[in-house]
Amino acid sequence: MRFAISFLVKCLFSRLLLVFLLLTLPIGAATSQAAGEKKAAHPPMNFILVRSLLCQENCPEWISAEGRITSDTPARLRKILKKIGGRKLPVVFRSEGGDVDAAYAMGRMIRKAGLETAVGGTRLKDCPVGDTRCQAAIAKDGSAVGYTYSSGAYCFSACPLALAGGVSRVSSQWAFIGVHQITTVYNKVRVSYRIEYKIVNGKKKEISRKEVGRKVAGQGSSTKLGKKATAALTAYLKEMGVSEDVIGLMMSATPDNINIVPATEALRTGLITDMLSYNEWPGMPLCAPDAVAETVCHSHPVAEAPVVAKAPVPQAPVQDAAAETSEKLPKTQPMDFLLMSNGNCREECTQWISADGDITPDTPARLKAMLTTLGERKLPIVLQSNGGDMDAAFAMGRMIRAAGLETSIGRTLLPNCPKLDPRCKASIAKNGWTEGEVFAGRAYCLSTCTLVLMSGTPRLVGYSAIGVVRPTTTEYTTFFAYFDEMGVNAETYGTMMPATSTERGRIILPTEALKLGIINGIIPYDEEPGLRVCGPEAKESLRCPRKAEAEIAPVAASVN
Repeated sequence: MRFAISFLVKCLFSRLLLVFLLLTLPIGAATSQAAGEKKAAHPPMNFILVRSLLCQENCPEWISAEGRITSDTPARLRKILKKIGGRKLPVVFRSEGGDVDAAYAMGRMIRKAGLETAVGGTRLKDCPVGDTRCQAAIAKDGSAVGYTYSSGAYCFSACPLALAGGVSRVSSQWAFIGVHQITTVYNKVRVSYRIEYKIVNGKKKEISRKEVGRKVAGQGSSTKLGKKATAALTAYLKEMGVSEDVIGLMMSATPDNINIVPATEALRTGLITDMLSYNEWPGMPLCAPDAVAETVCHSHPVAEAPVVAKAPVPQAPVQDAAAETSEKLPKTQPMDFLLMSNGNCREECTQWISADGDITPDTPARLKAMLTTLGERKLPIVLQSNGGDMDAAFAMGRMIRAAGLETSIGRTLLPNCPKLDPRCKASIAKNGWTEGEVFAGRAYCLSTCTLVLMSGTPRLVGYSAIGVVRPTTTEYTTFFAYFDEMGVNAETYGTMMPATSTERGRIILPTEALKLGIINGIIPYDEEPGLRVCGPEAKESLRCPRKAEAEIAPVAASVN
């Protein structure tokens, strides 16, 4: 290095120095939730405008978004949003994740456009099974015809952050939402600078700095969420109306693993705002409050049930959308209790208490007799009822809570019974266990049955109908005191009650029931109500003791 002024000149007050400085700096830091992105296995996300082939006219359309989120994905999304103009089409995600900053940008674009989001895959018409988005099915303008599916669809890693941008965001029990730690990737670069100093009164002062070269020096990564990354994530979640608890879910799994978020947790934290029913599919728009029954949309508003006669003989049960309205329905009867089993209980079987029928003043006595028969055994109670006597429902709920039993909603089917007599005497065992099956689909727990349902520990629901009812003025005090006792949000419940007191009340969605605390879990798609495995080879279970003698020992006749 050469000095511009000689050190021999002692009277000089300032000196000028030129130096070259080599620094290794972490520049170009990028956040990604993929521990090691396999670009060949996961192509970058692309967007296809798809029209449903499952209807004839006024068919829904959606934006199918599948693939890995990269830094240029927001630009691709912006292009398709410009193409659809002001139309409010749902965005259906199926993605393993990718770039977090890109996911933030996508979520903000979706929210600004007022679009809905969903987790689901898309199969295009005439595509082979192994290539559901084949190029041959996509028109030159980028559109296609097809249908969506939930089973096995996923939104992992950074994808839930983009999903959070939806004004409404849905998933189903068949799809998966997963999160894990954010990985910050640093590109290390060696930078050379030419720096000019000025010596003033013996002190060095920098007067200019110019970069003269740089060289890549490798990469580094960290899963530690720094202040800047934490602030960005926290601000984004708040902006999207998602709980900060999601950060804890993310940090509980390393980048090499995925923390699958249960449906109840996804709803609680706001990652999703609703669950799709079995007859709804990703890409359906959310129904407007005044949507008619024929509208192809999800979460149809349910009209209040008509006023019917007081229990114990209410009208025929309400069926869900899958039922044929022309089908004749079985007549209701006072609730009875059956000890049910399915399978070989010397090895493995499922066992439950089937509670089916109208709640009458003497129903609590029947339940007490059943529980006395069982002793200390804790079997789940599977309910199907139109409701009935409110005081009897309170008594049943308190008995179930004291016994620490599980409750759920389900249809118990006995073998060889006709459709109009599903609990025919010929198929009920005279003593011991009655063999049969149980299903969540088309089952219902309406009116005061819900008071019994909310007493379970836990209380679970699959794709079944839950009804709420308004108490009379004289019943309000005892009604809401019971809610407090069961840990259910009475104040919020009040906003969901029908305008007038009716026997069946109105149907609420499982998501609403979760928020209220009426239920505290959703039955997985591959299980049914009351599913507990018993037998000598079965795993230990509080609800089904493993002692073979107890499983096969005869018990007193069921109380009917």
